Amino acid sequence: MAAPKVAVVGAGVIGLSTALCITETCPSCSVTVLSDQFSPNTTSDVAAGMLIPHTYPGTPIHVQKQWFKETFTFLFAISNSPEASEAGIHLVSGWQVFKNTPKKELPFWSDVVLGFRPMSEGELQKFPEHRFGQAFTTLKCDCPPYLLWLEKRLKAAGVQMHTRKVTDLWDLHSEYNVVVNCAGIGAHQLVGDEKLFPVRGQVLKVHAPWVKNFIRDGDGLAYIYPGIHRVTLGGTREKGSWSLSPDPGTTKDIFDRCCSLEPSLRGAQDIKVKVGLRPSRHCVRLQREVLSRGGVKLLVVHNYGHGAGGFSVQRGTAKEAARLVGECIATLPGSSSRAKL
Repeated sequence: MAAPKVAVVGAGVIGLSTALCITETCPSCSVTVLSDQFSPNTTSDVAAGMLIPHTYPGTPIHVQKQWFKETFTFLFAISNSPEASEAGIHLVSGWQVFKNTPKKELPFWSDVVLGFRPMSEGELQKFPEHRFGQAFTTLKCDCPPYLLWLEKRLKAAGVQMHTRKVTDLWDLHSEYNVVVNCAGIGAHQLVGDEKLFPVRGQVLKVHAPWVKNFIRDGDGLAYIYPGIHRVTLGGTREKGSWSLSPDPGTTKDIFDRCCSLEPSLRGAQDIKVKVGLRPSRHCVRLQREVLSRGGVKLLVVHNYGHGAGGFSVQRGTAKEAARLVGECIATLPGSSSRAKL
């Protein structure tokens, strides 16, 4: 049979990672990425890109840990390579601090990040309002460079990229054998997913090159994540808000909260405000579906709904989506891979 044609809808970190995994696991496929927005205009471009997992209540913890471990291993290898600076990936050490000791002192991901330990009394003196803390080293992706690096890898593998707004997956049935839905918050309208909702995030990107350590308040409402060129200050978690307009009051609130954790930020320069809508669900939608009209079928794989945790599980969920694409291809008439699966 001719090379199976696969369309990946969405060009954020999940869409590009999934397309890359498909090219690696199904090299005979012809893969195309379709999106109305590419970097630097995706939700992923706003993200801080820190590998600190978000917890999905509807997904077993061992599955989430596997996704995170696969992602950490993949990005750690890049951080240890000559491509690290182009890909925008680097190790960063720091602290997660709590005003009250959490019920679970060891998060499920504590043995995946590097050097996880309780903070010492001396370290806690830096945070007089906090009583408990954890120190560790993790990875950070500087988002626009990382997305451009993924695009470069995809183009080198022969993947086509087209700017196209897909409003109905069925519109692709005559052109592609399998469609992969990585539309993020766009899936709310694209597939009518009422379980998907936006969690609005407003962040500041500032010039403060003296800030070298990350600091995250355990409640997730204040965080300081140093990148290669800029420091991301956050944030907000506004469930159900679709507004992409920056709010000046929120900007001041974020800045004040972060300065209470790191007073030296009062000297930060060149403050830029960014807003993104996290595509949130009770659990990531990672499954196969067959759409059917008038006896004609379209094979679909969904991979969306990562909320605040997309960068932390990108590779793990992309590998699973690529495996599901392989299963779809094995069912196509005349498929040579049917016998293997």
